Amino acid sequence: MPHRTLIRGATVVLPGEYARASVLLEGERIAAIDPAAHTHADEVVEADGLHLLPGAIDDQVHFRDPGLTHKEDLRTGSRACAAGGVTSFLEMPNTVPQTATVDALAGKLALAARRCVVNYGFYMGATTDNLAELQRAAHTPGVATPGIKIFIGSSTGDMLVDDQERLEEIFAETTLPITAHCEDESTVRANRARLDGPLTVHDHSRIRNHRAAVAATLRAIDLAVRHRHRFHVLHVSTAEEVEILSGHHDLITAEACPHHLFLDTSDYDRLGTLAQMNPSLKTADDRAALWRGLRDGAIQIIATDHAPHT
Repeated sequence: MPHRTLIRGATVVLPGEYARASVLLEGERIAAIDPAAHTHADEVVEADGLHLLPGAIDDQVHFRDPGLTHKEDLRTGSRACAAGGVTSFLEMPNTVPQTATVDALAGKLALAARRCVVNYGFYMGATTDNLAELQRAAHTPGVATPGIKIFIGSSTGDMLVDDQERLEEIFAETTLPITAHCEDESTVRANRARLDGPLTVHDHSRIRNHRAAVAATLRAIDLAVRHRHRFHVLHVSTAEEVEILSGHHDLITAEACPHHLFLDTSDYDRLGTLAQMNPSLKTADDRAALWRGLRDGAIQIIATDHAPHT
């Protein structure tokens, strides 16, 4: 029989309520909430005065293993997850090498099996020429992935895929769920070209502006709807996107990130380049809309987009 642990007298966070209760674990699984008083346990943890929460799932992290481990690796990243109550993470493909082949995915899974202390999953990354690998990833025994990541807008890692023909192929000819970084590359470049003179940190939100985010999200949603492909919008940052997403609950999900929920363009003066990220910070009105989206169900999950840099 698995080792039985009783966590006794905690304030347990349950769906829709808090309750003072005990929780029985068998091995690594919850066997019962508020079991009978005479229940046998091999170990008892007295938790009076403490809160007991479910482990969090972070569906977007950028650990730097392999290739950039001077910033972070799977061991240090997963230990940080455990310390913060995150028991599962999904990691993005812009490592070195990129996770753009089944072999690279298998290699990352093997690393994780040795180094990770929490549950893990790794996205396959789309490139302009790896359609066959994205198809193989759905059917290769022993190699599992939660889905495909597309950088429709450029960001760290040089994995931009914004050619319409390539995007049509990926949405039409693959079966795994698709996630995307949605910023329109042509809009970003045009915005940058219009700015003269030395740039300030405030210009980051002018370059990667509302139009860039909304245009790319609309483009990706159109692809998903036409091809009936499950799609997840990463790091939503604008009120317009929240409104758009509210009409697509059947096929499309979305996330918000803490930095877009708690910061806006007014924070550049205080934080400088520490507040520079992709997608950029937007206005206080956008920030309020993200919170409404979470409450109303247009946005279903909060993810960190954790990404260490040195």
